[in-house]
Amino acid sequence: MKKLRASPPDHAAGASKERQARMVALLKRLAPQEGYTLTALPDVRFLRSDRPLASTPVLYEPGIVVVCQGRKRGLWANEVYLYDAQHYLAVSVPVPFTMETDASADEPLLAIYFSLDLTVLASLALQVDELIESPPTAPAGMFSTPMDDALAQTVLRFLEAMSSPVEAVLLGPALVREIYFRVLIGEQGASMRAALAGRGQFGKIAKAVRRIHTTFSERLTVDRLAREAGMSVPTFHAHFRAITQSSPMQYLKSVRLHQARLLMLRNEKTASAASIEVGYESASQFSREFKRFFGLSPSEEIVRLKSSFAMPPLPGKQVWVTSH
Repeated sequence: MKKLRASPPDHAAGASKERQARMVALLKRLAPQEGYTLTALPDVRFLRSDRPLASTPVLYEPGIVVVCQGRKRGLWANEVYLYDAQHYLAVSVPVPFTMETDASADEPLLAIYFSLDLTVLASLALQVDELIESPPTAPAGMFSTPMDDALAQTVLRFLEAMSSPVEAVLLGPALVREIYFRVLIGEQGASMRAALAGRGQFGKIAKAVRRIHTTFSERLTVDRLAREAGMSVPTFHAHFRAITQSSPMQYLKSVRLHQARLLMLRNEKTASAASIEVGYESASQFSREFKRFFGLSPSEEIVRLKSSFAMPPLPGKQVWVTSH
């Protein structure tokens, strides 16, 4: 099959003021209250924050975040990832990073979070690779990219569809797929396609990351993870750090602490009960590491979150996003 050469990416500054105003108006109606608003689509949530958020550790699952108003900044590996009305964030492997938000009651942060359906996305990525010629690109765990005009138009059509209960169900999934497509052919789409294809060591580390997320309460060791990845311990350690900017054990600790915080916040577990559930054998060690990581004791952190965020329990699948 003859491959088509991709058109140069659109580096326009973003959506027009009129289009952005339309997005903001729609999203204000779709997310009338602060916090997460669930939608008719299980992998899509709307986010609203009426106040700024100081730097705090978060953990994102693979997804795409489109901000229509306000600004978010993520700090990861000594780099700042900006996502605002002109930039979107894409995460291809769960990564722990530090995030801060610019928002106010007059201009709340308004955003859409697409939790990636990896089956749909990987299938689409394979088709894109068959049709579009692009140079070999290193896979990336996370990137922020300017929003081109085509993606902005698709996002607007998506918000219009989500404003109708019938269109949300019947047209929403196709528009999500189009958003996936726009990201996959965008400025850094080749990096995400490389990650989804599991090329080289990235694929092995991505599997190890998924292993940690699904069995974080078990006794996981670097030796065990390296053996399952088919690598020596030094090689596994080096590639894991290159992709996640963290050592395997630091990453495991981060996942456990984030999950414990979710259990205390959403399920009202005590610190002791949460620590046991995520794999800690010592409640005192858990409390020390929790305070070192989040800067507050477990009880102080839960009080802070309850006073700062509206975070309803999410039914069904576990969600790794721990704050907006």
